[in-house]
Amino acid sequence: MNQNSEEKHLDALVQQLLEQHDPNGSRTEFLGAQYDLGLAWVHFDEGYGGLGLAPKLQGRVNAKLVDAGAPMCWPRNPIGYGMCGPTVYTHGSEKQKAKYLRPLFTTEEIWCQLFSEPSAGSDVAGLTSRAVKDGDEWVVNGQKVWTTLAHVSRWGCLVTRTDPDAPKHKGLSYFVIDMDQAGVDVRPLRQMTGDAEFNEVYFTDARIPDSERLGETGEGWRVALTTLMNERVAIGGGQAPRGSGPIAESVRLWAEMDEDRQDAATRDRLMILWAKAEVARLTNIRASQNRAKGVPGPEGSTGKLAFAENNKDIHEFNMELLGARGMLYDTYSIERSAMAMGAASPQQQFLRSRANSIEGGTSEVMRNILGERVLGLPGDVRTDKEQPFSEVPNN
Repeated sequence: MNQNSEEKHLDALVQQLLEQHDPNGSRTEFLGAQYDLGLAWVHFDEGYGGLGLAPKLQGRVNAKLVDAGAPMCWPRNPIGYGMCGPTVYTHGSEKQKAKYLRPLFTTEEIWCQLFSEPSAGSDVAGLTSRAVKDGDEWVVNGQKVWTTLAHVSRWGCLVTRTDPDAPKHKGLSYFVIDMDQAGVDVRPLRQMTGDAEFNEVYFTDARIPDSERLGETGEGWRVALTTLMNERVAIGGGQAPRGSGPIAESVRLWAEMDEDRQDAATRDRLMILWAKAEVARLTNIRASQNRAKGVPGPEGSTGKLAFAENNKDIHEFNMELLGARGMLYDTYSIERSAMAMGAASPQQQFLRSRANSIEGGTSEVMRNILGERVLGLPGDVRTDKEQPFSEVPNN
């Protein structure tokens, strides 16, 4: 099937979905039907929400559904859709894929990502949470932090240390954990936005069946890379229409300003930011076209870095355009996902954007990845790479 026939086939399936299921009706029913037609992740295999097509065609499907006012999985379950779902699909057993993917996509089951720890944020492989084998189960103890949506999640993607005598990247294992079980304590963290979308999560003798492991024991780092690469694409790899997103708010605020405040210097700053946003958008399109089917590569870090830095600059500029009005702000509640920022006020978006250069890998880490894995520059000195983790100082 050539690209033209694939697009016609997708268009017909989208039309069938919209004709047979009311986009303004039950969210669960509509998203379930979308999954069953293979329109959830079109690059996944048939039977798992996909059709075995190129990943870029998902954008065609999403655009048509958004135009029809249909519900989307992403705003309610961003970690699940963009990160955990692709990881389960890539590394999970047939039983795990059949169990988790559909309710994840229908948003009946929200997911979170349990990677960062108080002493292991940017250096994920330095984590100290432990999982000890006990028969057919693993007993988990430790702490995670900055876990987005943990307070509303049913399942979590968890990386723990299962072999402290192996080098830090080789002693990890990856699990799906039940967030509602005994031994899992979620404590929200209040942010400067007034919200508590991030959380601390404590594990005290929490048990995970070995059947809920993704990948082989000790291969958690390899599985985690799938999550991390998809995370960076999910955060910064969007292909929105030209002039949309945060920069659209800048243009709107500029147009509303009194003419005596529309000076040439401010206009130049607006155009520079617009140009940066457009360059990032076009770069994401090119990266998507070059991305092979399957796990994204390090190029996803380009989009994530640009997204984080551009977002901060644009929202800061918007606050300047608001003038004294920028000081007016009401706290908000996150019944939806705080990542769905479209309806947020400029003040809220400004405060929330400060997290963009931290979540999904700090901007400093992104620059290291780009330097080493994309540009081929010499890597940082790593003295503990082959050393047993139990012998690494201060762990």
